[in-house]
Amino acid sequence: MPVAVANHSHRPTTKVSHKPFKSKAASKHELRDRAKGRVPSERGQRKTPHQQVMSKFDRRNQAKQARLTKHKEHLKDTSVFSGKDGAPRVVAVVPLCADGDATTAIKQLNDSLDIEANVQEGNFRVSVDRFKQKLQYVPLQRDLSTCLDAARVADFVVIILSAHEEVDSLGELILRSIESQGMSTLFTLVQGLDKVEPAKQRTATVGSLKSFITHFHPEQEKVYSLDSRQECSNLMRSLCNTTPKGVRWRDDRSWMLAEDVKFATNESEPTIITGVVRGRGLKADRLVQIGDLGAYQIEKIMAAPLPKFAKKGEDMSIEDTDKTLEEPSEDRDDLNELAPEDVVMDADDDAAIITEPAPKKGVLLDEHHYFTDEDEEEKKIKKKVPKGTSSYQSAWYLDDVSDSGSDMEDIEMDDEKDQNEEIGAEDGIEGYAQPEPTEASPSEYPQSEMMDVPDENEDAQQLAQFRSRKRDEAEDDKEFPDEIELHPNVLARERLARYRGLKSLRTSPWQEDEDRAYEPEEWKRLLQIPDYNSSRSRAVREALVGGVAPGTRVHIYIRGVAPSVAASYKPSSPVTLFSLLRHENKKTSLNYLFNLSTDYGKSVKSKEEIIAQCGPRRMVIKPIFSHPGSTPNDVHKFCRYLHPGQSAIAAFMGPVTWGAVPVVFFKRTAVGSTNADGEEDIGLTLIGSGTALPPSTSRVVAKRIILTGHPYHIHKKIVTVRYMFFNREDVEWFKALPLWTRRGRTGFVKEPLGTHGYFKATFDGRINPQDAVGVSLYKRMWPRSATPIQGPLLETAAGFAGQRQDQTEDVTME
Repeated sequence: MPVAVANHSHRPTTKVSHKPFKSKAASKHELRDRAKGRVPSERGQRKTPHQQVMSKFDRRNQAKQARLTKHKEHLKDTSVFSGKDGAPRVVAVVPLCADGDATTAIKQLNDSLDIEANVQEGNFRVSVDRFKQKLQYVPLQRDLSTCLDAARVADFVVIILSAHEEVDSLGELILRSIESQGMSTLFTLVQGLDKVEPAKQRTATVGSLKSFITHFHPEQEKVYSLDSRQECSNLMRSLCNTTPKGVRWRDDRSWMLAEDVKFATNESEPTIITGVVRGRGLKADRLVQIGDLGAYQIEKIMAAPLPKFAKKGEDMSIEDTDKTLEEPSEDRDDLNELAPEDVVMDADDDAAIITEPAPKKGVLLDEHHYFTDEDEEEKKIKKKVPKGTSSYQSAWYLDDVSDSGSDMEDIEMDDEKDQNEEIGAEDGIEGYAQPEPTEASPSEYPQSEMMDVPDENEDAQQLAQFRSRKRDEAEDDKEFPDEIELHPNVLARERLARYRGLKSLRTSPWQEDEDRAYEPEEWKRLLQIPDYNSSRSRAVREALVGGVAPGTRVHIYIRGVAPSVAASYKPSSPVTLFSLLRHENKKTSLNYLFNLSTDYGKSVKSKEEIIAQCGPRRMVIKPIFSHPGSTPNDVHKFCRYLHPGQSAIAAFMGPVTWGAVPVVFFKRTAVGSTNADGEEDIGLTLIGSGTALPPSTSRVVAKRIILTGHPYHIHKKIVTVRYMFFNREDVEWFKALPLWTRRGRTGFVKEPLGTHGYFKATFDGRINPQDAVGVSLYKRMWPRSATPIQGPLLETAAGFAGQRQDQTEDVTME
């Protein structure tokens, strides 16, 4: 039997596989290869050395310190309410429905804690002994002005909803306005819930009301029922124990809700306002804003403590009633809104001596008037000559001495014969064509063409037909919102005398000397703020120190209040007082960010009358809109209209307000008309909100207009354009401006043709016969001055529509 043969095979390779080297100190490259893209979890790793060496005892100590710090901040926020002489918590009660009653709601809240107090018409105090706090109720009617005033100074805003009626347009306007101006902590009440039948529908009613309020304020977790004693008691506990959220812009100033007002009988006597100081310390040197009455000076501040009840058998005593807490010093603010005229005149002495410039022959492009007499006299060419060569010596060099230019410098020499020299931009214009060839070398374009100009009647008919077709296209695509059309009998150089050209709207410098003749009279007297952030910080920090301490009840003696104001005073309307920061009464060019609400559904035109509320002030403004953002040259394009959902900068002249204060914008409407939703207008509409931005008098708002023409004859890159101008002189005046087309081509005017405004233009490429040639012109728009509002916001607007058309009529060519 044969022996079994063992299986045999060759080795697959001669390489010997060694064990991998296990290094404890691998390189970063090796560690990255080992990880194969996996990222280690960093949870639980201590980053700083302090955390690495911190023991369990140290971590407990750190948590304890954080807890104590937070407790101290809480005590600081609520210290103004603590103690027997603490300030009361201001509670504004706002009914949103027609059947809402603020006085009944306040009475039910007091009854839940067995508080016996007479509900008065104006604001009044109530002492809550159970929680050792004091509440100051402000019962309100459904009036927009009083609700806004009360919500500005309220620690808590309590709104009342109805279980039977929906919130109408007025109630929604009040709610949106209070929310937009900034408010503190909010609570929601429902009235008349026990009258809902059957009883099982009450839960659904509360759920519906909660859905409504969370649409505006998602943080609202509960809707309290006035018909439940337990829920009223819980609301009173929240009012007494909750720390108010506060309002940022209000906390930087001193403010007060007036408890009593004694108006002066004549102009020499002061008006006395009594209340509790809140916010920052009240200083007698600063001006105060009293409601819509305006800004006034403080004569003195005196203590006004409440009477204290002594022990049984003794009479109550009043201490320190005649103590003067603060009087104005030499650093007192004045009421002047503008700088004195003599200061402005001294600064402009040099400008008055300057003689009037010579008349120009061309439009202003950036910083230069082209085609003037000076240019014709000083038109020069450059020649390379050795360094140090004078203008007289350079005339003896007939040509360039050398091509290297290493020892050469550019000397300009007069040449009266060269009249067709190319005029290029100093920094270059994107898309500009190459300079046209001189007469020494032949051109690829014909030197002259036969011009077939139609007669006047035929030309007029063609122009009317062309413009009617173009107007239909503008309605379809609206590609040229700034386009205008000149009448053939109007001289463009006279109608557009204030306009100029810019090579770039973002980077080209704006020559301000040309605008001096058109600026408002008070423009040079406005407040100049070179460094806004530094000035704002200085004014805010100054309010942190000194003044009458918050929580002190005082009598404020105001000088200058007219006795006639007493006739319009209503005890039911709250009177608010805000201390202005330094310079906040000075007038300057203001910039407000304006976010047009999408709920408004209409476009707002520039220079249209709008009511703006910024902080403690309400003004009637006619703003000019411009694009937001920052540009290198601080020039921004003017917006004729602001469409729903868009944002713009609203510029006007008014008193400065330090900080990013919220702004609310209203617009008056005709009472009784029907709005877009089919509801009847109440006379006022909330159209948007915004924020106060840094003011600036150097910010230029440039209005752009576009003159368009039609390509009449096209030969390669040379195009004959018509319908842009209608006489030869206008072409000569505006020929320095760069041309552009709808499809992105750029060019320049080569020469005028004939006497009907036709001209020959050179572009950087062939243009389409269906294309349109345009030229852009810019003019500076000046902001208009604001006027303080007088009277309530909601008032009869009969005849307002016709008056608004007269006031806001804006001709496209201003």
